[in-house]
Amino acid sequence: MDTIRIETSGGSYPVHIGKGIRTNWRELIDDYASYSSFFIITDEAVEAHYLSSILGEEKLSYFIVPSGEESKSFEQYHQCMTALLEAELDRKSCIISLGGGVVGDLAGFAAATYMRGIDFIQIPTTLLAHDSSVGGKTGINHELGKNLIGAFHQPAAVIYDIECLRTLPDREWRSGFSEVIKHALIHDETFLNWLVDRRKAVQNYSDEELQFMLKKGINVKGAIVKEDERETGVRAYLNFGHTLGHAIEAELGYGKVTHGEAVAIGMIFALRMSEEYFQTKLRMDELRIWFESLGLPVAVPRELDMMKLLQRMKVDKKAENKSLKFVLLKEIGTPTKVSIDDETALKLLKKSVERSV
Repeated sequence: MDTIRIETSGGSYPVHIGKGIRTNWRELIDDYASYSSFFIITDEAVEAHYLSSILGEEKLSYFIVPSGEESKSFEQYHQCMTALLEAELDRKSCIISLGGGVVGDLAGFAAATYMRGIDFIQIPTTLLAHDSSVGGKTGINHELGKNLIGAFHQPAAVIYDIECLRTLPDREWRSGFSEVIKHALIHDETFLNWLVDRRKAVQNYSDEELQFMLKKGINVKGAIVKEDERETGVRAYLNFGHTLGHAIEAELGYGKVTHGEAVAIGMIFALRMSEEYFQTKLRMDELRIWFESLGLPVAVPRELDMMKLLQRMKVDKKAENKSLKFVLLKEIGTPTKVSIDDETALKLLKKSVERSV
């Protein structure tokens, strides 16, 4: 087992990464904290695979949400809070988030707002959650935009069992891999080359390769969170590919495309925009071909209206005074945030759609 410590303004917490460690969660937690009770939040798919191994012989209360992005909603948040109140959790209780990014965001937001904030533990079950389980961003969606309602609330610990990844469908593997690639693009070209050189689908990585990859990605995120916990500066770089990605998710309807698929399209778009803005070459064509070989989409869906996408991007959290802000790369590993005019964005959106023909 590897342990990484995430440093924040309010303290630090451990991220444990290993094989089969989910069944030892009480032992890992008891090393540094004492709680009056635990309450598990999970989803229907994860319940079938892993809830019993977390419960063990303990009689813990739990709440199960439908699987999918649609559960990051006011309705599910309300039902979740009702379940917590009915279970009579107190301020020394701890919520356990067992699942992927959707469950983590919802459970974290519930923990952040229940009695004005109680602890929660992340037990991720997806590759995508290597990004979302670290850093303390929690929240739900609104029909006008993704993740616009939420709070910063750091977990007390993350227990990442790589065994849980082995039951993921291929599409979820690819979706999570998109965020791994993002970390490499914004921080470490050597890590990017290591990923490209594997020349195989991420679900075919060995346990050792997976553990190395997770450590690299989480270390990248941890370093950025340490410097900028509340996204007032460099943490915005973690949104590389997300401005367009979030707009695509919202415009298609949440759940129609995975988060990682939308981000993959957004990253290729951002690479194209970076090459044009900085008049440089950033391996965009090579990386687009690699994405396609992995089964990741690279083009804006043709059914989407360009003007509506543009307006969606203007309500992105990085937008300022309704002007477009994008995280671009001066070179691989060197991100920056820039303003882009509507005309340039529309021109590049058109190019992105045309490549899907």
